[in-house]
This record gives sequence, structure tokens and C-alpha cells, in this order.
Amino acid sequence: MTRTPDFLDGYLRRLGVADLGPDVSVPGVDALFALQRAHLERIAYENIDIQLGRPPGIDPELSVRRFAAGRGGYCFHLNGAFALLLESLGYDVTRHVGAVSSDAASREVRGDHLVLTVRVGGGEYWVDAGLGDMGPHDPLPLRAGTYEQNGFTYSLERLDPLEGEGPGWSFFPSVGGARRMNFRDAPATTADFEAMHTWLSTDEESPFVRVFAVFRRDAGGADCLRGRVLSRLEHGKQVHERVLSGPEELLMVLGGLFELDLDDLTPADRAVLWARVERDHEEWLAQRRADGEPARD
Repeated sequence: MTRTPDFLDGYLRRLGVADLGPDVSVPGVDALFALQRAHLERIAYENIDIQLGRPPGIDPELSVRRFAAGRGGYCFHLNGAFALLLESLGYDVTRHVGAVSSDAASREVRGDHLVLTVRVGGGEYWVDAGLGDMGPHDPLPLRAGTYEQNGFTYSLERLDPLEGEGPGWSFFPSVGGARRMNFRDAPATTADFEAMHTWLSTDEESPFVRVFAVFRRDAGGADCLRGRVLSRLEHGKQVHERVLSGPEELLMVLGGLFELDLDDLTPADRAVLWARVERDHEEWLAQRRADGEPARD
């Protein structure tokens, strides 16, 4: 593999791709696909430190060191570090301002998602390690169309300009916690996301503050933990769901299934985290009852 700065070594070891083999050229399309797959499978999307009231910054080098230490993050951390790694390997990467929405008709781009596009091998790809349970396992060609990956269906459409904003793209997943993701063609920098990160990671109205969530994507589906509810998506459908029994099982799942190193959490941290998880679960139960749906305790 192309030589990278020393501070990236731990990150590459975490990805398990320190050596992609003599037949895989870097930068190249095959290596790009291997890197995204490894990132999704080995580095969880998680908001543990946001739940604990000490959100990490989004400087990409900070995120790289965080991943090397066994932790994850959300889109600003995951895609920010991934962009830095890809650039260090010689890829032509552009960052873009994006937005994730539960409204399939929304054309808004408010900046709550960091998007990457990569040019390599004469083609251009949308690359994303930070969409939790809704993103594809493999990069998608940056062209309009419908794409199938292991029972999941995705589509990309051109996004027309809005007043004061240029054109872009819209991504539509078949499953997951949101219905649409939009982004603009214009390039962005890490600084463009700082204000939104502050709001998302500290404001009581932010979904990242209100709901504890961890995701891990693999070729067949996604493992999803929201509050105490652990579920599995496969072939575009939820195949099972269960409620974690207590704090011991929570830590076992985080360290096992999601491969997170939580040795830095003190007993007080763990108590606070479980209290937040319990709170989320009670709110989820109340909402399901209000909606007339069965709620598992």
C-alpha cells in the first residue's frame, strides 16, 4: 500500500487493510471499494460521548486517533477521517455539504451531513462511511440510476438548484432511519460543518443528544442499537429485534458486536450512559403506546 503518514498507521490497522495485496493498486477502484467496506464493518457509527456530554471535535486528525484507539463517531468524524485517509493514499476527494431527511420530498441541504465524492480510474463515485443503517456497503457511481446491493435498493437522482444554492444530488435508500439524503456539488471544508456539529452534539433538541444510537454495516445488512432495542436488517428487511436486559449486556454488545473499546469509560460514565439508554427506551415505549403499537418492555 502507498506509504501514509505515521499517525494513520493505527487507523489502517483498525481497518485491517494495512496490506491490500499485490494485485490491488492504490489509488484504484478496487482498493476504494475495499476501504469503504472495511470502514463500515470495523468502525461503528456511534454517539456515546455525545450522550455523556463530552462530544469530540471533528478535526480529522483527532478522529483518526480516536478510531485507532477503538472508538467510532458520527458522519463528521467518520467521513472526515476517511477523506483524510483517502487523500493520503492519493485519491482525488471532494467534501460536500449534505442533509439527511425523514421526508422523501425534501430538497433541503442544511449541512447536517458531510458527503464525499472521489475521482479514480476515470470515474467518479459517491463514498460514504457515515450514514449508519441507511447507506450502501459499496461506493455508488455518481450518476443517476437505481442500484442493488445484497437485497438493498438505492437510487441517485440529480438535485436541481434552489434559490441561493447550486445543483447537487439526492440519494434514496430502501430501508433505514431516514428517507433521503441531499448534497450540493460545491466543495466544502471541515470548517463548514463546525456550527452544525456544535448544535447536533450539544443541543437538547438534537436527535444525537436525544437518542442513543450505534450502527454497524456489513455486506448482508446492518446491526442497529437505539436505546435498549437491538435489531438486525438483512436483505432490506428487519429480521429480528430484542431489548437489552441491563447495563452489563449493553457493554457486552458494544464491545463485542460493535467492536468498540470502552476501557476509558469510568464506572460513573457507564452509569450515566445506562441512565440515558433507559430514558431513551422509556420515551420509545411511550411513543409506541401513543401510536397504538405493541411495545416490548
